[in-house]
Amino acid sequence: MQTTRFNNTEQENLALAESKIATFFKKYKVGVIAGRCGITKTKGVSPLELLITLVSLPFLGQNIYRGVVTNTRCEFSKDVVYDFLGSDRFSWRRFLLQLAVSIALFLDKLTKVDRDSVLILDDTSIERPRSKKVELLARVFDHCEQRFFKGFRMLTLAWSDGASLAPLDFALLSSANPCNRYQEADKTIDRRSCGAARRREAVTKSTAMLAPMVRRALAAGVRARYLLMDSWFGLPAIISDLRALLPVICMVKRTPKVLYGFSGKRCTLDGIYRQLRKRRGRAKVLASVVVTMNDGQSARLVFVRDRRKRDWLALLSTDTSLAEADVVRLYGKRWDIEVFFRTSKQFLCLEKGCQARDFDVLVAHATIVLMRYLFLSLEQRRNADPRTLGTLFHACCEEMRDLSYVESLQRIVELALVRMGQAGPLPEDFRQGLMEAILGQALNFFGLRAQVYQRT
Repeated sequence: MQTTRFNNTEQENLALAESKIATFFKKYKVGVIAGRCGITKTKGVSPLELLITLVSLPFLGQNIYRGVVTNTRCEFSKDVVYDFLGSDRFSWRRFLLQLAVSIALFLDKLTKVDRDSVLILDDTSIERPRSKKVELLARVFDHCEQRFFKGFRMLTLAWSDGASLAPLDFALLSSANPCNRYQEADKTIDRRSCGAARRREAVTKSTAMLAPMVRRALAAGVRARYLLMDSWFGLPAIISDLRALLPVICMVKRTPKVLYGFSGKRCTLDGIYRQLRKRRGRAKVLASVVVTMNDGQSARLVFVRDRRKRDWLALLSTDTSLAEADVVRLYGKRWDIEVFFRTSKQFLCLEKGCQARDFDVLVAHATIVLMRYLFLSLEQRRNADPRTLGTLFHACCEEMRDLSYVESLQRIVELALVRMGQAGPLPEDFRQGLMEAILGQALNFFGLRAQVYQRT
């Protein structure tokens, strides 16, 4: 049997990763939380040991097959792992929520009081293109790519302060239409168990699950000021249900089916935009107006310039006292969940890390992936050096950065040249030469620092 070999540096990184994961489990009392949520065993390997092993796999460059099935040094077999993941009595939702809330509260203490924390609702595709017998496998429509695929949708609720993101809750969804399901639930379980509830939830429309997810998070103690959503959930009925829990900020669709009250009439989004006076020049915010929703309550529409094409987009805020710039700034935090989806799929094995057919195993695997992301978010926030967990952690940190130092310096220099040009015209050769000299020195400086890091 072949075993994976590592050089000294890689072994040190792996040992450091294992140590940090063990510390993470100990500090946040993962074993205690698991016991409260019914994740227990009467004999054999303890659930805590299994969870530590499963969470550690991608950081060690392994998956379940290489880390458990073919690994002769593993102390338990694959049957132990799949029996643990396939239990229908484990409340993975309550386990994830309690763990994520404790981490979100810790991260919230590191944030300034005047900084707005938000909840984000969004979904992503979990593709299983070559599967046939997976429980509740369905033909699902992808709104982003405008195509059907074979697999599931994962509806996720996350907390973010703009710097770190903590996934709080999720639901693995099949299709509410029986004609689109390739397989039905075929596991004989107690209808009162958590597994039965998960299967009923999988064939429920996602719009009916949004308010319960937000309500559970708020009841668990999560502190947030706004709820962010994409345009797929920005419908009047959904907004009306959710605004009773939190002020909503979302993008809205340009469709003739949705009307807003404006100037005593019911108008579409395009009709309202045509009647407004737009700001001149290259203003990012073109116009804004307060409208009336179907439930009679007011909301603010903010029309912003679409940078991808010569068009506009519309944001809606149920908090009419928010300034236009604040609406745009807060909605920008929704991008954190897109980074979360991409990181979970590319680095944390969300799609390809588990090929089981049992629906309970798929839910347990998704929960463990979200635990890995919680661990990464915490380590990224607590450590100044993003190389702590090696290549994978560094790659994840690169995905979450907002603006590099060189890009920031370039913008500052451009602004300085504009100010200098107000005093008098500057030759183009002088402007270009000054820009290249400053940026060249900055790149040389970072090159020297990189060499120092490699030597140390």
